[in-house]
Amino acid sequence: MSETTDFTNSGTSPARWNRVMLKVSGEAFAGDQGYGIDGDIVGSIAQTIASARSRFDISMAVVVGGGNIWRGLSGAGAGMDRAQADYMGMLATVINGLALQEMLERLGVPTRVQTAIEMSEIAEPYIRRRAIRHLEKGRVVIFAGGTGNPFFTTDTAAALRANEIDAEVLLKGTHSGIDGIYTADPKLDPTATRIDAITYLDVLSKNLRAMDATATTLCMDNDLPIVLFDLMRSGNVEAILAGEPVGTVVSV
Repeated sequence: MSETTDFTNSGTSPARWNRVMLKVSGEAFAGDQGYGIDGDIVGSIAQTIASARSRFDISMAVVVGGGNIWRGLSGAGAGMDRAQADYMGMLATVINGLALQEMLERLGVPTRVQTAIEMSEIAEPYIRRRAIRHLEKGRVVIFAGGTGNPFFTTDTAAALRANEIDAEVLLKGTHSGIDGIYTADPKLDPTATRIDAITYLDVLSKNLRAMDATATTLCMDNDLPIVLFDLMRSGNVEAILAGEPVGTVVSV
């Protein structure tokens, strides 16, 4: 495929934001299996991305987690060196990124996978200007390998890359039926209610753990809104882009 080829989204509807970063947790890839990759689930996530692009004239990037294969904190908890365990987790995100790429390409969505750790035989190294150029050409850019550094989560990687590529929003997709931030754990407290909008400072001061504190702070410092929503519910991404009240918005 020529590097000069342009891909024009079929979508023409205006969206609430023109450049979007989508964060997908690794656990979502496992589905009910709890471990590994559920092809049907990955296919569903890919279809969600493809549908949003076909409806709206947007550019979209994705950061994938790796918790369905390996979690660095779990390895560290078992006595493994934390840095080594985190590097293993970075490799897990590459596996997920390649799986998502395959499903998107099957749907006719042009993609590029960029990794924070160089492995040029299977993906491009992360280069900011090249990533932005891919987005301008209508490709979905999948960022894998986290930040390339141990001790940072993929939430932080999503916030970092979103700011680097000038994304206008960070969509934090959840799973397991959680569709936003609640006043209490809805699985334990039936009276818990969802919060429609909240400030970064409230998320941090109340330790709500919507995202890790480093990611939340990075978004706050750069005025990047976060939307936490249920990724597995069909139509949610499109509804958010259309400006409908879905999930919880974290902003100033």
